[in-house]
Amino acid sequence: MLRPIVVKDTKKYGRGVFATRLIKKGELIESAPAIIIPMEEWENMKDSILSNYVFRWKKDKAIVLGYGLLYNHSYSPNAYYITNFDHYSIDFYARRDIHKGEEIKVNYNGDPLDQTPVWFDVIE
Repeated sequence: MLRPIVVKDTKKYGRGVFATRLIKKGELIESAPAIIIPMEEWENMKDSILSNYVFRWKKDKAIVLGYGLLYNHSYSPNAYYITNFDHYSIDFYARRDIHKGEEIKVNYNGDPLDQTPVWFDVIE
């Protein structure tokens, strides 16, 4: 089964992930495999560009493969993610129906309703 997503230029802030077809509310968009970075190793990497692309993984950090690092942030996201510890992945789901051509965004704070400021200016 092909992924219902593609990476394209957002014309605003670099690359983003877009729907190639209607994605229904609750549908799994992508299960992105995770590479776990133990905290003691993260100490050597935290000042690199990777610091903008990590997910929390219990007491450690994770970098995800697939399109996982390319979903852009929104305080009103149309998708959310779940840390899947059993399968070593970050799983992205549609929070509502997402139409073909629409950019898929998540809240980087983890909780789709969390309005805590992030480390960059948010362009909506």
